[in-house]
Amino acid sequence: MELALLMRAANSGDGAAYEGFLKALLPVLRGFARRAVARVGANIDAEDIVQETLIAIHLKRQTWIDTQPIEPWIRAIVRHKAIDALRRRGHRVHLPVEDFENLLATEPLTPDDAHRDIERHLPHLPERQRDVIRSIAIEGRSIGDTARQFAMTEGAVRVALHRGVASLAAILRGET
Repeated sequence: MELALLMRAANSGDGAAYEGFLKALLPVLRGFARRAVARVGANIDAEDIVQETLIAIHLKRQTWIDTQPIEPWIRAIVRHKAIDALRRRGHRVHLPVEDFENLLATEPLTPDDAHRDIERHLPHLPERQRDVIRSIAIEGRSIGDTARQFAMTEGAVRVALHRGVASLAAILRGET
C-alpha cells in the first residue's frame, strides 16, 4: 500500500495502518541514511540517522498535510537529520535530495518499539515538552487539539514539539 494512504489512515487512528506505514518506511529511511553516509565518507552510523528520523516522523506525523505528497516531506526530514548528524561531527556538506532516491531493504520496526523508546525518555524532558510530545506522539492528538488542551497557540505547540524532539534526539545520542 502507498505510504501516503497508510499515513492518512494512521493519522486517523488506525494502528494497523501505522504499523504498515513503519514497515514500508523503514527500508526507505535506511537506504537514504546509508547513501548519505557513503556519499560523504563520514564516520557516522547510518542507523543513528534512521532512529532520529523515525522519532521525528513519529512525533511530527500530524504536521504532514495529507493533501500533499508524503515523499518530499519524508525526504526533507531525512535530509535534515543526515545534515545534523554530519554537522555534529564537524562535517559541512550539501546533500542534494536527488541523492536519496535509492532504497535498501531491511527489517521493520514496530510502533511499539517507537512508543517504548519515547516513553522511556519522556521523564528527562521539561514538563511542557513532555506534555506536548505525549499528546501528539502517544495520544495521537493534532497540533490544534494539543494547543486547546494546554491553552497554547499552535505555534507554541510546534516550538515545544520541535524542542522536545531535539532533546529526545540528544538523549538518544548520549549527549545529555
